[in-house]
Amino acid sequence: MPNNRKPHPIYIQLIDLILIQFSSWRWSWRRMIISGMLVPLMSIAALGLFAQGSGAETMAYILAGNVTLALMFENLGKVTSNFSFMKTTGALSHFAALPIRRYTLILATVISFLVLSFPAVFVTLFLGARYLNVSLRINPLVVLVVPLAGIPLAALGALIGASTKSPEEAGSIALSLNAAMLALGPVVIPPDRLPLWLVKLGFLSPATYAASALRQTLIGPITPRLFLDLGFLALFTAVVFILVGYKMDWRQE
Repeated sequence: MPNNRKPHPIYIQLIDLILIQFSSWRWSWRRMIISGMLVPLMSIAALGLFAQGSGAETMAYILAGNVTLALMFENLGKVTSNFSFMKTTGALSHFAALPIRRYTLILATVISFLVLSFPAVFVTLFLGARYLNVSLRINPLVVLVVPLAGIPLAALGALIGASTKSPEEAGSIALSLNAAMLALGPVVIPPDRLPLWLVKLGFLSPATYAASALRQTLIGPITPRLFLDLGFLALFTAVVFILVGYKMDWRQE
């Protein structure tokens, strides 16, 4: 029989779905924090060792790039796994039968994993800055930049998870994208140390813009490039949200 109940207001749906996600991950959040900061910290240690004497700019790129990696690793990878798991187990069909909107579920999941990624990001930032001897000059705009850097990658994870046929396939694609976005463009390496073709390809990657925005607001200085970075990330997020909504099988709006 059709469900004729009147849906709750959007903000109530959003809060309830965020709490559901937090409840689902309450047993493994410690493991998530450790896994989310392990790879970036190892990368900082290795790159910092080889880049000794390369100058402050190189160290700033290494730090901001690995903070971006912490956001990528946690948000893209975990959201991919979450949506793929929900699709495989039938949880998406269950949510579709409820009087909630698909975009509310997407947004709630993205916000949940963004919040869960904060500890790994903070540890990577402050331990990395100490190890690399980078002076942090945190600008208040970082409050806007961090969500705009993390949400596009989480939304991309939702698209992968909703589009693939199995968790294994989704995990492989997410891992490959993480590696590709990290390698493309000046994310952890300054552009003058990269081939020109690689720098140009980097302009297609959201990680390039996320790393640039984080570098400016965490280390400085702020430049007009920040508006381009934020604009690209906002546009990328909107496009991916539309695509993942299209890919999700939903019987009710």
